[in-house]
Amino acid sequence: MILQEITPLIITFNEAPNIKRTLEKLTWAKLIVVIDSYSTDETLEIIKSYPQVKIFYRKFDTFANQCNYGLEQIDSEWVLSLDADYILTQELISEINYLSPKNLCDGYFVNFKYCVFGKSLRGTLLPRRQVLFKRDKAHYVDDGHAHQVIVTGKSGHLNSYIHHDDRKPLNRWLKSQDNYMILEVKKLLETPHNQLSFGDKIRKTKILAPFAIFFYCLVLKGGILDGWIGWYYALQRTLAEILLSIRLIEKYDTY
Repeated sequence: MILQEITPLIITFNEAPNIKRTLEKLTWAKLIVVIDSYSTDETLEIIKSYPQVKIFYRKFDTFANQCNYGLEQIDSEWVLSLDADYILTQELISEINYLSPKNLCDGYFVNFKYCVFGKSLRGTLLPRRQVLFKRDKAHYVDDGHAHQVIVTGKSGHLNSYIHHDDRKPLNRWLKSQDNYMILEVKKLLETPHNQLSFGDKIRKTKILAPFAIFFYCLVLKGGILDGWIGWYYALQRTLAEILLSIRLIEKYDTY
């Protein structure tokens, strides 16, 4: 696969602490499409210093709608869909570059390594995501606070990693997590119980999930071996689950 045939797509809103590191790993791209939700920090100033970036502005409603709007702005056959805090490794760039044109799938899943203060953890809650795909085979759908791409056709898996390395301050993270959990509550309460995943069924109990997440991150995922950054991640994810439990208790009787 020729890298110049791929258009990276990035969704941004006030990503000044992150976006430069993401763009530095995309200098190989002929064109980068950014969908910005009218950032008010230095995000746009940073982005505009990269001549291959084309910025489109759209008021944010959902991640899926932002991404689908982004796909409409791309003409290349292939799209590399990234968040503003995703850092491509050189190994992944090389792996994509050496994909055989004769045996290409319609989309590719990639694994992630979560970083705390720039240091990667042994294991995280991040699932693999399909980030590289043919534009005309893909569309996005919302899933709680998250979003996912649906790719028609054959999917493959790449062996290299993307680093998830969010450097935004803790108060911004807390605000985002609270907003996310409001959406997660809506999903949990509106989805029939038999259609919920095992993890979501535990979350819906309101009590078990924070304890389970703490143990899972620190022990089963080996966070305790990562030192203080492992504790930081475990406490961070536990706090997110506590926010969800509080929001569930608030809303439960209204459904």
